[in-house]
Amino acid sequence: MEVLIQNLSYLTIPQVIMWCIGGGLIYLAIAKQMEPTLLLPMGFGAILVNLPVAVEGTGVQHVLDTLFAIGIEGAELFPLMLFIGIGAMIDFQPLLTNPKLMIFGAAAQFGIFFTLAVASLMGYEIQDAASIAIIGAADGPTSIFVAMALGSKYLGAIMVAAYSYMALVPLVQPPIIKLCTTREERKIRMAYKGKPVSRLTKILFPIVVTVIVGLVAPDAVALIGFLMFGNLLRECGVLDSLSETAQKVLANLITIFLGITIASQMKASDFLQVDTLVIIGLGLVAFVFDTFGGVMVAKIMNLFSKEKINPMIGVAGISAFPMSARVVHKMGLEEDNQNFLLMHSIGVNVSGQIASVIAGGLILSLVKAMIGG
Repeated sequence: MEVLIQNLSYLTIPQVIMWCIGGGLIYLAIAKQMEPTLLLPMGFGAILVNLPVAVEGTGVQHVLDTLFAIGIEGAELFPLMLFIGIGAMIDFQPLLTNPKLMIFGAAAQFGIFFTLAVASLMGYEIQDAASIAIIGAADGPTSIFVAMALGSKYLGAIMVAAYSYMALVPLVQPPIIKLCTTREERKIRMAYKGKPVSRLTKILFPIVVTVIVGLVAPDAVALIGFLMFGNLLRECGVLDSLSETAQKVLANLITIFLGITIASQMKASDFLQVDTLVIIGLGLVAFVFDTFGGVMVAKIMNLFSKEKINPMIGVAGISAFPMSARVVHKMGLEEDNQNFLLMHSIGVNVSGQIASVIAGGLILSLVKAMIGG
């Protein structure tokens, strides 16, 4: 009873607020099934690290700090290992069948560069502005990688924002899509002309992409290399057991560790700051303009194309795979129950995965050139 009274005396209102935030993340994970493998560890971790100060003596904080030092702060181990699992999940056939979908992957990075300019004008140092801008890709591993490489002092807020927006894609994107499109545009049907893609092409694709990115954006080669290595495990045809392990065991295990490690940066004293809220807001700006950019490019293409493109597929160019593609497919069916957009949106979504990594590499190269690093 004495311990309870002592710990309650240490409890602060900001800690209780963080408990509520953690509970909200857990609710979204369980009740709404929004990326539960990510949001549930983050939510529980947010509660864990905001228990009264007596928890400091239990070793919990030490364990979380150790995970952070090894998995993120040291060699960005968790993001890179996660990319192997993501690569093993991705089927690039829809993209290889229709390579012009890469246009939407590139267009959906517009918000990154727009937010970089906005954050710089707001007075953030270029390293921090660039790290904040990458949140718009909705790609947690790339956000962590860029923020660590540039030494951003806002790493905790950037990680939380990036992974939160990844999970909240089903909430954030639909209103933006409806605002930017008409019902007639959302009902546009697109025939899927899937052509067989040879096994050799599927094997060569990850190798060729790695080489090209290594030459064009060398700062992104670690991320793209691990992503494409995972895809090569999938497509080579002789390592099915390793591919399955990467997709399920490795990806899920790293996601759990990553989620609770990110939560170690959600202490009330650090998280409930004006800068943190501004960064989360700027991340939303980047995310919104990425979505907007994908839609607008599709609309422009429709001005010159005989075969009309459903502009909704453009929003899948962000890196949140496969959540964004599912959102587009679901919205298409809501407007017309025979409007199947999944293969098109998946093709755009996987192109966005590549484009976000390249954008991260280009941002790194640009900032390093500006600061002479």
